Amino acid sequence: MATRHLIPGAAVTAAAALALSACGGGTDPGGSADDGEPSGEITVITQRTDIVDTVFMDYKERFEAEYPDVTVEFEALTDYEGEIAVRMNTADYGDVLLIPNSVTPDQLGTYFEPLGTVEELSEKYRLVEEKAYDGQGYGVSITVNTQGLVYNKKVWEAAGITDLPTTPDEFLDDLQAIADSTDAVPYYTNYADGWPLSQWDGNRGAMGDPEYQNTHVAHSDTPWAADEWHGISDGLLFDIVANGLSEEDPTTTNWEESKTLLGSGEVATMLLGSWAITQMQQAAEDAGASADDIGYMPFPYQVDGTFHAQVAGDYKNAINVNSEHKAAARAWIEWFAEESGYAYDEGGISPLVDGPAPETLGDFDAAGVEYVEMTPAPAGQEAYESEVVNTAEIDLYGNIYRQELVDVARGAADGDKESFFAELNQRWADARAAVGE
Repeated sequence: MATRHLIPGAAVTAAAALALSACGGGTDPGGSADDGEPSGEITVITQRTDIVDTVFMDYKERFEAEYPDVTVEFEALTDYEGEIAVRMNTADYGDVLLIPNSVTPDQLGTYFEPLGTVEELSEKYRLVEEKAYDGQGYGVSITVNTQGLVYNKKVWEAAGITDLPTTPDEFLDDLQAIADSTDAVPYYTNYADGWPLSQWDGNRGAMGDPEYQNTHVAHSDTPWAADEWHGISDGLLFDIVANGLSEEDPTTTNWEESKTLLGSGEVATMLLGSWAITQMQQAAEDAGASADDIGYMPFPYQVDGTFHAQVAGDYKNAINVNSEHKAAARAWIEWFAEESGYAYDEGGISPLVDGPAPETLGDFDAAGVEYVEMTPAPAGQEAYESEVVNTAEIDLYGNIYRQELVDVARGAADGDKESFFAELNQRWADARAAVGE
């Protein structure tokens, strides 16, 4: 995959988390990341297979000019989550890597070098608390994203749609209008690649409450109720598919192709983080269309007449606790956040507290979207939600249960929305009872 947004949380699948918990980091051979001058050869592992041989080579040249005693080599993984989980069963998982979803908060110190206290790091970097435990921060975001839907404006306009949908029902009506009056696929799930379906969890901020995940979700026995976030968001996904408003055969979707489909207007809409805007704009230009055809709308849900959008960190660069060149690894992490320009170029919000604002979110400004930064879990409860997730064996931040949802919605598996959500709620309630408050 080219890139993806990491939502606050700590598990993709229970199996992956359990696999990691059974292994461990090494014996800290490289000392502290603050020891000595940056030097040596470091391996940086990335998920950006699409730009590792181009843009990242420019980063390498610029970084090595500033740190002549350091040599940077890159390794790009296509299935980042799956491949890095296997690598982390050994000590050989690079010097700098992206903290995978499968690492729970209480495992961070086993695999990664602490970068400093959350309080210290937060003076310079945004959202450090997302990958922190016991007051220590372990990663710095490569970019900061907001959440919404990327769409082809020309297709929506051709369907006669002039106003942004403010409710899930209005959104469904708009997709139906696209189906009725254009040749475009109204919504594209990217089911086959899987990971894009995980993006549906990243819109909790649409509820307008920064405390939502500390008062609901793992603190509720019914997160798939009609008035709770997962009932609203997963319910919309279910209805899109059940109403025939997505691609005909989801098993044949393709992420890279989907960018061209949306850019050219063959697909109208996809729910993705704001990181996707620039990729879709480039795809539109490559297809002979205009980057201006690509728009970004908030999730179709308002609180007191206002749209809200969650702000959250993307993958976070971190140091392998086994690295022999931790000072060099830290230098790369700081340079990447502060000097590479990656976040701005990708249309993301800067990971720096005082960093530049992106130009790609003009549509959100016009819609009056209010950004919501979710409040971190209280001290001592950082791992609570992930414990419920793993006990329930529902990959809340992943794609497996949402692929099952799509299968039920399209009639390829038994059940209906009510039975599917009832089963999820039951498993969740049982997990909460087993974990305890």
